[in-house]
Formats: sequence, structure tokens, C-alpha cells
Amino acid sequence: MRLVIARCSVDYTGRLNAHLPLATRLLVHKGDGSLLVHSDGGSYKPLNWMSPPCRLDVEIPDAESAAAGVLEHWRVTHAKTGDALLVRIYEVLHDTSHELGIDPGLQKDGVEADLQRLLAEQVEVIGDGLTLVRREFPTAIGPVDLLLRDPAGGTIAVEVKRRGDIDGVEQLTRYLELLGRDPHLAPVTGVFAAQEIKPQAKVLASDRGIRCVTLDYEGMKGIQSGAPRLF
Repeated sequence: MRLVIARCSVDYTGRLNAHLPLATRLLVHKGDGSLLVHSDGGSYKPLNWMSPPCRLDVEIPDAESAAAGVLEHWRVTHAKTGDALLVRIYEVLHDTSHELGIDPGLQKDGVEADLQRLLAEQVEVIGDGLTLVRREFPTAIGPVDLLLRDPAGGTIAVEVKRRGDIDGVEQLTRYLELLGRDPHLAPVTGVFAAQEIKPQAKVLASDRGIRCVTLDYEGMKGIQSGAPRLF
């Protein structure tokens, strides 16, 4: 990635035309070929940019531009649309390049794996007297997130989601049908647990005899948010 702070003007031509007059800006030329033009404001959003696939060519300015003080032209052309971004560089204040390597991607807090782990440690959120049999209980159609036992010896299959919708209820229904055929597990009931459950999913779950539990993630981490946990 190349970071350049320069006094420059910018012209975009193509499906629309746009002009940025002469000012000091940050130019970010990324490894994927894209170019972003930033000012010291506007948060994360660039003033203008060119997304890949594109190419950047550095050109010597013509006599007229050179006489106006332009040092070089950066011409960025989109490979498919032909749109072009012309950056006229008048003065370079800073110019560095850095090899960032492969980015592992954003790891969000509160994903399903975190919820599943916390719920396995706090099965009392589902109900009193329950014990954990296993996380990721294997079945022929995929693993059940949590398998619990109630004090009467019954089995509870728990499907954990960040946001619960109809597809999650259908998934749990298939697990319940399969698990219910095992005499060592029957009778099997279902619990659909999520941080947020859509109204349509609640209606379908109720129709299928599945109980819904809304998870207070902050509370489960030990931060008392005051939000109700059960619906």
C-alpha cells in the first residue's frame, strides 16, 4: 500500500464528471489497484475513488500543466467501464509504501460460536436443573449446537443464532425429527436461542412446539445490561 500526502486536484470522468479543486489530500493506492482520495474529514468515506479492476499510470505533465506547477499526472482507468480519475500532483509532502500482507479478515464479537460457548457454560439461561450433554452433537444432517438433559431425563436440542429467522426454526425442526427417532434420546424438545428472534420465527417455533429464548449477550459475558433474557 502506498500512502501519499500531496497538494493536488482531481477530476473524474465517465458516467459522471466530478472535480476536486487544489488542496492537500491523502492518496491511498492499495495493492488491489484501487485509488482512494481522502481529506482530513468525512470519517472513513473518500472524496473520490476508483475501484478495481483498474490501472494507474504516472504521466509527465504537458507544458501547460507544468507551467501551472504540476509535477506529474496520476491517471487511473477502470478496465471495464473506461471511467478515469486524473490526479494532478503539485507538491508531495509525504510518500511511503508498506507491505501489509494477507489480512485475516474482521472477527466480530458475539458471533454464533461465542454465543454457543457462553450458553454451554450457562445452561441455566435455558432452564433450571439442566445439564450439558455435548456441544456440536453430531447427527446425519449436521451437528446440533447444544444437547441438554432435563431433570426428568428428557433431551433438549438447542439451536443458537445471532439473529433468529424462519430458516433457523426449520433447521431445528429437522434435527428434532431425527433425534426423536433415537430411543436413547426421546423424548426430545427444542429450544431456539438467539440475540434477536424475528416475529415470524417466533410464530413458526410456537406452532412446532419449540420454545424461544432471547439471549442477553452482554449479560452472559458478565455485563448486566438489564435486558430481559426469556420470551
